[in-house]
Amino acid sequence: MVYGISTILSRLFNFILTPIYTTVFAPGVYGVFTKMFSYVSIINPILAFGMETTFFRYLNKHEDKKEEVYNNSFIVIAFLSTLFLITALVFSDFLAKYTLNGNISGFADQKSYIHLFAWILFVDAISVIPFAKLRADGKPFRYSVIKFTNIGTFIGLNLVFIFVIPFLIKNGILDEWLNSWYKGRWVGYVFVANLIASLVTLLMLLPQFAALRLKFNKQLFYNMFGYSWPVLVANLSFIINENLDKILLGKYLPNNIANHDVGIYGAVCKLAVFISIFNTAFRLGAEPFFFSHAKNENAKQTYATILYYFVLALSILFLGLTANIEIIKHFINSRYWSGLDAVPVLLFGYVCLGIYMNLSVWYRLSDQTRYGLYISLVGAVFTIVMNIILIPKYSYMGSAWVSMFAYFIIMVISYWLGQKHYPIPYKLKSMAIYILVSIVSVGLSFWVFNRNIYIGNTILLLFLLGIFYFEKDNVKKLLRKTA
Repeated sequence: MVYGISTILSRLFNFILTPIYTTVFAPGVYGVFTKMFSYVSIINPILAFGMETTFFRYLNKHEDKKEEVYNNSFIVIAFLSTLFLITALVFSDFLAKYTLNGNISGFADQKSYIHLFAWILFVDAISVIPFAKLRADGKPFRYSVIKFTNIGTFIGLNLVFIFVIPFLIKNGILDEWLNSWYKGRWVGYVFVANLIASLVTLLMLLPQFAALRLKFNKQLFYNMFGYSWPVLVANLSFIINENLDKILLGKYLPNNIANHDVGIYGAVCKLAVFISIFNTAFRLGAEPFFFSHAKNENAKQTYATILYYFVLALSILFLGLTANIEIIKHFINSRYWSGLDAVPVLLFGYVCLGIYMNLSVWYRLSDQTRYGLYISLVGAVFTIVMNIILIPKYSYMGSAWVSMFAYFIIMVISYWLGQKHYPIPYKLKSMAIYILVSIVSVGLSFWVFNRNIYIGNTILLLFLLGIFYFEKDNVKKLLRKTA
């Protein structure tokens, strides 16, 4: 519970900065921000190399070699991270030009961003295993304190750079010194804040670093490597589905609109984060239950029931967020509202992703995790190919539709393979009806009635009444069983 709450609250606190960023930064500047963090999201799992999952697996598998597992996991990541850091700093000119698509405008700033992110990625990567050790040692509250300190430092420094320093300059407080180095509304300060927050986290993890011994077990490494690389590929494929579209937008759109459109898309993606957070909260609670319940006689029926009500909750959330988009849109500045048409598409993509996460129980419980790798690769290939095809013509709307269909495809594939290898009696017809009704309702609310909040919430109320009417007997049965 503590791990889950700290993770979810960290994401929510981070979301607080979205309305600030979209007010302070123009779409073109916010596009730089979005694109750079998309690169980070893809590079992070490469540097981690699936070693966090491997660390936990081998810690339980070799209880007599816990120190060696800890050392091996850290050494692998430290080696990769150091190699990356040196390479990024040496070739920073090339990387700056590459991320600018050959456009020399803003080269000096872009090179500074490359340096900052190289250090951010390095510090975050070498902290992965010490962070995991906190969980392995059963220290959830220390884990949460460090998490909250990190996000608190990040948010606090953002407020200092964006509001406090301009206030001091305006009122003549240390203005001569501040003016000598401060750049007004420079997006690089967001990255500086991130690096400082990462360094604070690293300092708080010093006791875990002190437990390291630079001893390398070659045979254990080979075994751990064999386990970790499929985890890496699966994680990377998922991250590609989630983030590559922002990078490809910058590559396949004309330079004069690329950052602007990336900024618009990055901002409206934040409005779809509520279903993503709901999915994360569910996964953190459901995964331990799925494994602990696997040996029960009625396990499959239980999994089917869980997915059924999970789909109901997602359908309500999908329609509820869309019906109230005229309120939710105020989380971002009005100059980003031109991208609101992408929000229902992105929301339904997260609905499909949530269902896929629930369906994936079959290959985890049946020890067929290779299928998770195959499924995620299909999604990644689809994402790359279709974005390249659609972006030049449809810009970020093409990316939104590709994202949605990628998640829909992996959801369908997972269901089909699951019924072949680990059949679970899902109520497919009923779930499909609720999803279809929610899609039609969203279409009516958002496009036919032009986002009218009163009509949208009337449709939502009718949908809720319909669910209550058809599900009241099932709910009563569930309540009796849990009483």
